[in-house]
Amino acid sequence: MVDHFVVSLAEAQTVLQEFSRNKANIALLNSACDCLADTVKCHRRIYSCGNGGSICDSMHFAEELTGRFKKDREPIAAVSISDPAHISCVANDFGYEFIFSRYVEAWGNKGDLLLAISTSGNSPNIINATLAAKKKDMKVVGLLGKGGGKLKEMVDFPIIVESNSTARIQEIHIKVIHMLIEGIERKLFPDHY
Repeated sequence: MVDHFVVSLAEAQTVLQEFSRNKANIALLNSACDCLADTVKCHRRIYSCGNGGSICDSMHFAEELTGRFKKDREPIAAVSISDPAHISCVANDFGYEFIFSRYVEAWGNKGDLLLAISTSGNSPNIINATLAAKKKDMKVVGLLGKGGGKLKEMVDFPIIVESNSTARIQEIHIKVIHMLIEGIERKLFPDHY
């Protein structure tokens, strides 16, 4: 059993090193942070969505923005599309592939931003949410894996973890989420750093 732990840690370290050595990833993170900060400066909203573990990451992202990350500050308007009543209603009435897009259609506005999380890059409900966001003239940051899938070409900022392991992808996604939040804070609340 101990060998399993060592292997998992080594895999995680390798995926993180490969991600961090890719200069395109660093440039995309910086550009995404600029766009996120501009969204907040313009008094627009940030939405996030994902499936399974990614919906938990989506919720974590939103609560760190409405709450706090490092120090007390004004709350940032962020919402995770994770209300179980909405999800079960839309899944029942329209289909699971529309649970996020219906929310974006109802609440999204020009200038808002969507953080779309899909470890495969091919989740139909995330694709539909992205299409709905683009129709609303919203920017989309994609946290993706496995080559980026279909979403790679659809989102404005395709941040891709090059791994085929969902667990390893999710581990880097949560690190990226923390970096995005810190990046927003550094741009909007520089005195905190």
